[in-house]
Amino acid sequence: MVKNRIITGLDIGTNEIKALAAVKNQETNTLEILGQARCSSFGIRKGIVVKPEEVSKKISEVLLQLQQEIGQKIDDVFTNVSGSHIFTTPSHGSIVVSRADQRISEEDKSRVMQTAQTFPLPSNKEILDIFPREFIVDNQGQIKEPLDMRGLRLEVKIIALCAFSPFMKNITAAVLEGGFQVSDVTPSILASSRAVLTPQQKESGVCILDIGAGTTDMAIYEEGDLAHIAVFPLGSELITNDIAVGLKTDQETAERIKREFGSCISNGGSKKEKVAQVNQQGGGEPLVFTRKMLAKIIGARVSEIFELANQEIKKVFPKSILPSGIVLTGGGAMLPKIVELAKKEMKLPVRIGLPEGIIGLDGDPTLSTVAGLVLEGADLENNGGMIPIFHNGFGAKVKKVLNFFNPNQ
Repeated sequence: MVKNRIITGLDIGTNEIKALAAVKNQETNTLEILGQARCSSFGIRKGIVVKPEEVSKKISEVLLQLQQEIGQKIDDVFTNVSGSHIFTTPSHGSIVVSRADQRISEEDKSRVMQTAQTFPLPSNKEILDIFPREFIVDNQGQIKEPLDMRGLRLEVKIIALCAFSPFMKNITAAVLEGGFQVSDVTPSILASSRAVLTPQQKESGVCILDIGAGTTDMAIYEEGDLAHIAVFPLGSELITNDIAVGLKTDQETAERIKREFGSCISNGGSKKEKVAQVNQQGGGEPLVFTRKMLAKIIGARVSEIFELANQEIKKVFPKSILPSGIVLTGGGAMLPKIVELAKKEMKLPVRIGLPEGIIGLDGDPTLSTVAGLVLEGADLENNGGMIPIFHNGFGAKVKKVLNFFNPNQ
């Protein structure tokens, strides 16, 4: 009997590295969790691997821990990339239909996609993936699938997802040096979107904000398509720093204060409830502060994140109303009252996005990226898209363009 293949996601984050293993149940055609592990990270700054050697040690640690938990060997992983070096740019391609009967073929689609990718990029930047926005046949736009239509000219408008090549190589180097292989590299926000967004939300229009420790990753979907990606170098780590400075305490105490007493909006309450006291790291006098002051510190930084997101939405889609609103996920989404503050700042419906699609997985927003990596891996296997590991240079492949039209992605 053939043993089901283990699909492993590896989320390389600024503060934590998480690994999740799942297997497909052939009878129910569902993914079931086998185990998960996490450890603190080192050598990662603002989502970027800056010390591959140190990161590889942490990757080995977390994956060996996972192997011990599930009792099986892990050979390869689906991992992620983040950082403000990731960006999207629009492009356009145009060709003359090749067949004499003017019927558009798969070859025509491939050629027009290739022409859309021939725009200038600096030598240290590269295209990670491409997403068609619409096809145009003889000046008639808003076409999703032009195959077998008749026309003289075929055009396509795409969104190209690009990144800084050296940072991409650092990721694959860290995994390979840790003793594991890379099956695919996916931007963190696309993985999170796969785990927490529904096709209906993507169709009506939605913005997802994944608030991590070092970065906040953002993606906008309209009419079922990816329309824009942005990464801000702001995250919950900066909130901890703000608390440390504002309350004149150390980082460890500030992090504990954030977790135990933090809120984006003051809760009010009695005079006694408004004052908190904690023992500081290393002893000394207990730290006394008001919850109102703490909420002011936290709320200011979170509001800055929402302001950046608002600017990005208005800059790219000035008339977009995004009926499905804002979906918050990641560790920062666990801050109390963040939904209320987001509604106030962004004037849109807001909800917390929890990972779905893997049986047995906790509804924990910190697991959205790693769960999405597993789901992306399962999608690739279902589509016959598995590609062996790359041992030289950048390890991620450009996903098949036709996967874009899969309604489940």
